Amino acid sequence: KDVQKEREPHAYLSKEEVKEKIQSYNSSVTDKLKMTLNANGIYTGFIKVQMELCRPITVQSSQSQGRCPHSNNETAFYLPEGCVNTLHISSTNTVREVIEALLKKFFVADNPAKFALYKRCHKEDQVYTCKLSDREHPLYLRLVAGPKTEMLSFVLREHETGEVMWEAFTIPELQNFLRILDKEENEQLQILKKRYAAYRDKLEEALGGVWKPG
Repeated sequence: KDVQKEREPHAYLSKEEVKEKIQSYNSSVTDKLKMTLNANGIYTGFIKVQMELCRPITVQSSQSQGRCPHSNNETAFYLPEGCVNTLHISSTNTVREVIEALLKKFFVADNPAKFALYKRCHKEDQVYTCKLSDREHPLYLRLVAGPKTEMLSFVLREHETGEVMWEAFTIPELQNFLRILDKEENEQLQILKKRYAAYRDKLEEALGGVWKPG
């Protein structure tokens, strides 16, 4: 399981240090996703974000883009496990902007306040995760850690259960969640009924063999 880790303070880099870091970063990149330093000191690059969402998301069809939110052209469904998305961002983009960009890219209509971005590090056979604050800059973290995802990766999750901002959900979304939970509950109930029915048949068959009249 992931281990929660306290947030580490940033050591801000000078322009020369940023330039050297980018050169070193680009020389180590194996997937062509390099960083570019602009004349104004702002740099751009790519981050990969793994989607680890437990609750269903609400997706807006392309035809309904620009119309009033939460129309009939929305669908709630679970995102496939292990889904990874690549974003091109700049060093000025914050965590909150990255979350908004991810949702916009895939037409997700859910409120960005429902989600949090985590950083994940592997150290000494342990996996450490830390929720990033909205004002942190993911590309800076990527640059400092280098391109290897074993050193640092990003994960999008919902807020923990105790932190869920239920007021951020609309009535249709909450009703969708209830319908999905009812469906899942019914499916699990049917599975359990079949399992116990098969178990009961085997027991009755065994009892019939033991208590056959002599």
